[in-house]
Amino acid sequence: MTNKTLYKGFTLIDGNGESPVERAWFLVEDKKVLKIGQGNEHPDLDNAQVVDLSGKTVMPGLINCHVHITMDPVADPFSLISKETDAETTLRGVANLKKHLKAGTTYFRDVGAPNGIDLALRNGVKEGLVEGPEFLVACQCLTMTGGHGWPMGREADGPDELRKAAREQLKKGADVVKIMATGGVMTPGVEPGSPQLSKEEMETAIYEAHKAGKKTATHAQGTEGIKNAVLAGIDSVEHGIFLDDEVIELMVKRGVYLVPTLVAPYFIVKNGTESGIPEFAVKKAKMVMESHMDSFRKAHEAGVKIAMGTDAGTPFNFHDKAPYELKLMVEGGMTPMEAVVASTKTASELLGIDKDYGTLEEDKFADFIVLDENPLDNLDTLFNINKVYKLGKLVK
Repeated sequence: MTNKTLYKGFTLIDGNGESPVERAWFLVEDKKVLKIGQGNEHPDLDNAQVVDLSGKTVMPGLINCHVHITMDPVADPFSLISKETDAETTLRGVANLKKHLKAGTTYFRDVGAPNGIDLALRNGVKEGLVEGPEFLVACQCLTMTGGHGWPMGREADGPDELRKAAREQLKKGADVVKIMATGGVMTPGVEPGSPQLSKEEMETAIYEAHKAGKKTATHAQGTEGIKNAVLAGIDSVEHGIFLDDEVIELMVKRGVYLVPTLVAPYFIVKNGTESGIPEFAVKKAKMVMESHMDSFRKAHEAGVKIAMGTDAGTPFNFHDKAPYELKLMVEGGMTPMEAVVASTKTASELLGIDKDYGTLEEDKFADFIVLDENPLDNLDTLFNINKVYKLGKLVK
């Protein structure tokens, strides 16, 4: 039986930012796109299956660069995860993986999980034991003693301890090393704007990651902490709430990516304390939300490379609702096409997987979604995806 399938008749958004192609087709063999074209002339189709997608729009699957797969987006996810067993957390992770995949996220990066559960889930997907997107893991984030994320992180102080902590995550199998440069919203007793790990501390961890051929990411909200991380050699700034012109210029010059996660404080403020979110988190989210959007606008206008990430797993920030981030990015000044590119091509470049993923091109993996409408005209169509294909196979 043939393993070739021809998909035809659709509008193609390939992820490269170019104008959509009408009456497009592509031929998938095994897991990859073999050929792409336009019109009614197709390659030799002996024994190939044919799928007519006339009237539909096809684009690459979404790539989410900031996910916490083991966290449930309840009012207080950190409290929940601290009380349950590893087995229960793992089951939540399995359920969340399916939510991402069926909602059109075909690849993501997990940026912090407890007790090696992210590693087990990542490997389970690769081995076909668990249904979900492929993903990269950070294992434990590196944080100062009592710093942001300490309940799930690896606490370390001083350059030598940071070096050892980074090596530990790499030994476990981390694909990326995550470093906490500042305080944050969801940890009590720390302020989002305050610097935490120093430039010198971060430099040693970043050096160890880069030496091993791995990338680095930093939770960084306050200006001084962001600057410290950028000067230390970080690859991506997560959140970037308080960006000033100097930091933005440094990010452009050094090619540092921004993963804004605009939806994270948005949903905390929207749901408020009446939903059960801790008062300290709501207060801090209200404090940062306006600056967050202003920083995003300035970064976008200045040409900072922006990749989509949602911080899924934080309060009411659901694992199957990534399109809300695209909508907020458009509110912040992006065109719909720019938001799509940030969620496909640019995201794949940040994750270092762009050779095989992120755009629909010949010899890349066939990760794509089928939509009833063109998302460039109506982003809401991403909330109701018609079909999802992962590695050439129909998921939904």
